[in-house]
Amino acid sequence: MMVNVIGLGYIGLPTALMLASHGVDVVGTDYNRNLVSTLQAGEVTFEEDGLDELMSRAIEGGIRFSSSYQKTGFYIVSVPTPYVAETKKVDASYVVSAVESVLDVCEPGSTIVIESTISPGTIDDAVRPVIASRGLVCGKDVNLVHAPERIIPGNMIAELVHNNRTIGADDPAVAEAVKAVYASFCEGDIVLTDIRTAEMTKVVENTFRDVNIAFANELAKICHMGHMDVREVIRIANMHPRVNILQPGPGVGGHCISVDPWFLVGDYPSLTKVISSAREVNDSMPEYVLDRAREVMDECGISDVRKVGIYGLTYKADVDDVRESPTLQMLDSMRRHLAADCCKVYDPMVQDDVVSQQVHSLEEFLAGIEMVVLMIGHEEVRSNPSIFGDCVVLDTRNALPDGEKVFRL
Repeated sequence: MMVNVIGLGYIGLPTALMLASHGVDVVGTDYNRNLVSTLQAGEVTFEEDGLDELMSRAIEGGIRFSSSYQKTGFYIVSVPTPYVAETKKVDASYVVSAVESVLDVCEPGSTIVIESTISPGTIDDAVRPVIASRGLVCGKDVNLVHAPERIIPGNMIAELVHNNRTIGADDPAVAEAVKAVYASFCEGDIVLTDIRTAEMTKVVENTFRDVNIAFANELAKICHMGHMDVREVIRIANMHPRVNILQPGPGVGGHCISVDPWFLVGDYPSLTKVISSAREVNDSMPEYVLDRAREVMDECGISDVRKVGIYGLTYKADVDDVRESPTLQMLDSMRRHLAADCCKVYDPMVQDDVVSQQVHSLEEFLAGIEMVVLMIGHEEVRSNPSIFGDCVVLDTRNALPDGEKVFRL
């Protein structure tokens, strides 16, 4: 049986390649014809350790790429699920559109697996009505399944193989059939449950991390105000066997932790006080970094913002993913204060121009600046702590050892 993977982005592409490299007949589909052409040429479309090798194995396994949906009996949908800014509810339009296109071509009794992260109830409220509108019956004409992804950029290949998975389905037999497909490569536990529980568990996983990070960020602010080292506070507190506080940082980015908690806030606004507050704390951090940068500038006698450079555009270290990046959020804030274009920005992982003030070499970045706001601790920083020379550094990621010119959040 052929598997048609719909959406070849950060999640869909690795999934398609992993299936194909483990003996599954796969066609990957994406509406972006340029992306499809690149993949057809055997080239990957983003940086990720092991992805080139996985592509080579998938090509040997016969993977094909197309901009057309395929007629088959098994689909994996991995398309974006942003939230609506005004309501904070999930925007399921991409999922709905993909399912509608699948229904145009699929075989009777097809299984549609939705990997995209969605809020609990999305399949009931948004997807089942589409199927009913075609005069089709779920569980007879079409089988719906939710199998949310659980991987992180920078370690995708290993996590696809080793992470546990959840499969939610109406029918245990359908769940077992889907499990068999994922078990072709997944060595972790594959848990079977109902669809709504599967929807909820994925959102809860990312929401938990968001709340934990928000707590760490609040601690950073408190400790700065109280002249304490938040790193030492967290280190000692985490010695307790039931405490595991994450590290503070300049904000939360990516398309999971910074987005998924809003789904719960949008659907249950009166019941999500802690979750909503955590989102607000984490979204406030880029502004807080600006405040700390101004404090450091004043303390070090740096008055010209043109002498300040911003290192890091991605949302995490050693990836090229800039989605929901705290740096981009901070630059947006700076633009509101008419100062964004004064600061050079550099990230060794980002080759394309993302912002107007971006430069593409460390030498050009360091030329003429006296202070660096370190937003991401890429490997080139961690392996060379003296990379910024005599510059003052506001290290928002604790990537550098203590030093006279190193300041923390």
